[in-house]
Amino acid sequence: MAGKQAGAEASKEAVGIKLAHSPDSDDAFMFYALATHKIATPGMKFSHVLSDIQTLNEAALTETHDVTALSFAAYPALRDKYILLDCGASFGEGYGPIVVSSRAMKGEELSRRRVAVPGLKTTAYLALKLYEPNFEAVVMPFDKILDAVKNETVEAGLLIHEGQLLFPGMGLHRVVDLGAWWQEATGLPLPLGGNAVRRALGPAMGRQNARTIRQSVEYALEHREEALNYAMQFAREMEPELADKFVGMYVNKWTLGYGERGRKAVRELILRGTKAGLLPGPPSVEFLAEA
Repeated sequence: MAGKQAGAEASKEAVGIKLAHSPDSDDAFMFYALATHKIATPGMKFSHVLSDIQTLNEAALTETHDVTALSFAAYPALRDKYILLDCGASFGEGYGPIVVSSRAMKGEELSRRRVAVPGLKTTAYLALKLYEPNFEAVVMPFDKILDAVKNETVEAGLLIHEGQLLFPGMGLHRVVDLGAWWQEATGLPLPLGGNAVRRALGPAMGRQNARTIRQSVEYALEHREEALNYAMQFAREMEPELADKFVGMYVNKWTLGYGERGRKAVRELILRGTKAGLLPGPPSVEFLAEA
């Protein structure tokens, strides 16, 4: 009898879920409710892993984390291991990663220039290669790129995260906004990063994770001030007004759900990347369907 009772108790134990995302103000805002236990997570116990997106893309190759943020550009190499969730994504609608330089420069001048990039598996890098294939990529941590451009270690730099808003204050020049370029070329928002769940967990657990992430985003949007206060610790010295603007750029309606237009944007990005020989085929994309 005691053995049966112990077995029943064990079956009630929460499943441990390793959730990985970037240490940035927008991700912190998104996962505020989950990290601070504002929402219930029946049957699941989350542990948060914070790391830059390039590292997360690489870790996903060995299924290090159960649920992870990843670049959409990294998805084709991971499609057999992970499936995309339909929430928690970042889209740039008319804005996105920005190429900057220390002096005025036109987009067509990027050919054969040394450009600092935050990783070869990032969507920002893929978008820049689609825009201008013939530049010399210099890989470095994303938070070192602004200084590298200012100090002219490189001729231009590809900015993601808060750098997209901080560069004017450093006297740097915008060369091209890849989100604006993409929207003009396709009529679609630029899909940058999403959340994916290990296929090995099964569809039921995947959907449960998706619901939890959506609830966390909903809570943050409904309790914006307290979620933003929490996120400020990850804002890398940005003023509150600028941090609020940045969070609003990347945690919004697209984060709650892609919708058909968002899914079309992801498919278009993967298709163009595959046709250009920048991504491994086939150009198929699979989203975990809601129950």
